[in-house]
Amino acid sequence: MQTMQTTPSTDRTEPVDSTRPPGTTTRTTPSPRPPSEAPAPLPGPDPDPGSVSGLHLYLLALNPTDAVSEGYLPAAAQLGLDVTLLTDQPEAHRARHPGLTVLHCDVRDHHAVISTISAHRAPDAVFSNSDHLQTVTALAADYFGLPAKDWRAALRAKDKAQMRRALAATGDHRVHSVELAADQDPAALTGVPYPCVLKPREGVASEDVVHIGDEAAFLRHCAEIRARRPGAALVAEEYLPGELGTLETLGDGHRLHIVGGFRTDLSPLPYFIEERLTYVPAHPAPVVAQVLAALDALGVGFGVCHTEFVVHHGRARIIEVNYRSIGDQGDLILQRLLGIPLFAHVLLVHLGRRLPADLGARTGGAARLDYPVADRAGTLTAAPGPADLTLGDVTLTYRPARAVGERHPLYRTNRDYLGTVRATGPDQSAVDRAVTGFLARQSWEITP
Repeated sequence: MQTMQTTPSTDRTEPVDSTRPPGTTTRTTPSPRPPSEAPAPLPGPDPDPGSVSGLHLYLLALNPTDAVSEGYLPAAAQLGLDVTLLTDQPEAHRARHPGLTVLHCDVRDHHAVISTISAHRAPDAVFSNSDHLQTVTALAADYFGLPAKDWRAALRAKDKAQMRRALAATGDHRVHSVELAADQDPAALTGVPYPCVLKPREGVASEDVVHIGDEAAFLRHCAEIRARRPGAALVAEEYLPGELGTLETLGDGHRLHIVGGFRTDLSPLPYFIEERLTYVPAHPAPVVAQVLAALDALGVGFGVCHTEFVVHHGRARIIEVNYRSIGDQGDLILQRLLGIPLFAHVLLVHLGRRLPADLGARTGGAARLDYPVADRAGTLTAAPGPADLTLGDVTLTYRPARAVGERHPLYRTNRDYLGTVRATGPDQSAVDRAVTGFLARQSWEITP
């Protein structure tokens, strides 16, 4: 039996896993509010969202996620919405949410979604937080004449080859990238930029994303990925060095709020596992301007969006655009830190409500998420349980990602997460001390 004692990683650079044309966009950032006002565990909705109680929301999902279970469903309940969940995994959702109306549906097929909704109660909103379902959801919502993302923008964000082509057309966001079709011989592919990053064209969660140094490694990893993903198209793009960060935005097609971002610490190459996120209330203005210009080029601006980018010598370049909330409990920590009803705001936008000019977000706080990661395959034989702690001025939450007794291979993705630590407090040093101390007292035992 091997014991993995976690310690804080040193600082380094959802596994399944439009709208009408936007008008003038106003960029806004959170306005000050005294940091001494502690946020409620689940903030209330906007005081004047209009009458939405009793309206019918169709929520599309694949596997259950924390964002849906702890964010969007509670927000829908607060708003008084009637919710029907469409999914291809109904039993998993019924087990997690007894009493919720759950319908079986091939949610990856927009025709199936439209047919299922048409056979039931008329919709007032169609929404999904899944990476895989944004285009389908946009098409279904548009069919019923409801507020939605532009399906073209959703497709550009999801399809990494399409995203690169769209950004390259602007001239300012060009990244050398080549696409490998599902039936194409990788040995015949020309123009691969070494070193490069090889990834599935429509992947998520860093699954099968790997740093490649030469042709031999490229051919080997192409074969390995295709063995796991038959029929998947791949993308090889130039490796972008620099500091990795995120920008979190919320828009209604007329106004776009910036709700902050994170600095991301990754595992050592050749893999790209996110090990830590540290909240950044405001990235440098020139960086934000470059990222927002890229989002404009892609047509992104309705609803919530999580954008990953890298900054090198002052130049921001897009890694990927996830047209949904950040996930891996990052959205949960944003709601707690900012003291705003983030999830309710997202749902209200999809119900056709305008965002307020001022979200009333608290400023002056700090937050961090850490993800203890399995370093080997095997069975988890011992691990800490859930925890909700107050450590001085810091509020810390730990949630396991695996149950004791589960056996897993080594995925080299966020499916290797053993749990999530999220903490908020008045300043970064206090938050860092609390998280470091908590992790130092925990251990996870993995038996091969």
